[in-house]
Amino acid sequence: MFIEPETMLLEGSELPKPLFSEHGFAFAPLGSGKGSGGQFACAEFRRGDRTFEFHFRYSLGMVAYRLGFESMSHEEYMYSVLGKPGMSHYPGFSSDPLDAFRDLREDLQNYCEEFLTGTDEAFLRRIKDARSHWASRPKLPE
Repeated sequence: MFIEPETMLLEGSELPKPLFSEHGFAFAPLGSGKGSGGQFACAEFRRGDRTFEFHFRYSLGMVAYRLGFESMSHEEYMYSVLGKPGMSHYPGFSSDPLDAFRDLREDLQNYCEEFLTGTDEAFLRRIKDARSHWASRPKLPE
C-alpha cells in the first residue's frame, strides 16, 4: 500500500519531535514534489543556525546535520561517534516505514548530544572529525 511521502514524513516526524522540542528546535516542512524517483517530501528541525534535515520517498532517506554552511550526513556522524560503520540504529531494516524514525530517534538520544546541546565549536569539531573518519574508512566490508 502506497502512503504519500508528505503524510509519512509528517507522521514520522512526530516521533523525534519531543526530543528536538526539548532542546529548542522547531519543526518546519521544506516541501514535497515529484522527481525522477517518484514522490518525495522533506522537512527540518531548526534552532538558530543548526538544522536537522530529513527526506522521505518510499522510506526515510537522506538525513543531514548542519551548522551554518557546514554539514554531515547521519552515516558520517555515526561513523565518527561509534568508530565503525553499521553500528547505529538507523538505518535499520523493517517493512514499517515508521521504524526508521524510531531508529533515528534512538540514535539522536544516544549519540547526538553534540548536535542537540553542544557548543558550536564542539559540533564543528565533530563535523571535521566525521569528514576525516569518513574519508579514511575502509571501502570494503570488514
